[in-house]
Amino acid sequence: MSNIVDPLVVQIAARIRSERERRRWTLAQVADASGVSRAMINRIERAESSPTAVVLGKLAAAFQVPISVLLTPDEATGVHRTADAAEWHDPATGYRRRQITGPRFPADVAEVRLPPGARVSYPAASLAFQREAVWVLDGRLTFHEGDAVHELDPGDSIEVDEPVPCVFANTSDAECRYAVVLARVERP
Repeated sequence: MSNIVDPLVVQIAARIRSERERRRWTLAQVADASGVSRAMINRIERAESSPTAVVLGKLAAAFQVPISVLLTPDEATGVHRTADAAEWHDPATGYRRRQITGPRFPADVAEVRLPPGARVSYPAASLAFQREAVWVLDGRLTFHEGDAVHELDPGDSIEVDEPVPCVFANTSDAECRYAVVLARVERP
């Protein structure tokens, strides 16, 4: 077993801990708000475990921040070079995500690569105070918007106006690459 820790896992750990401490929440409070076990949050904060996409979505929803806030350093602004971009890998599905914009930009833009057979679910709360657009660049994406199912081909896009549970599924035998754009909206 390797003792090498992925720098992105360490960065995610620090961001989650920072978001929790900024709110003065205990691990138990984050667990209650997110539905993620206290033990798992503790392992993530100590960089002993890399969160899955589903866990990141739940934590982002609990903190009411976009996932990009948990994946990028606070100081990330300006020019983002592909060579410098960290690509996050979901250990459960093989889903890969690269942030295009930093957390201070008013829209969250990410490039996602979803391997064949992968399925990633996000709770409705992960879209609270955000509008989402998904644009398929390569491959085929089966997108579940609440109870509605949409088959999206290259060039197709969809906008999600209301917070609903969303599922990104690749039922094909080829990788699907798509862009996700989340625009922040005013809180009620």
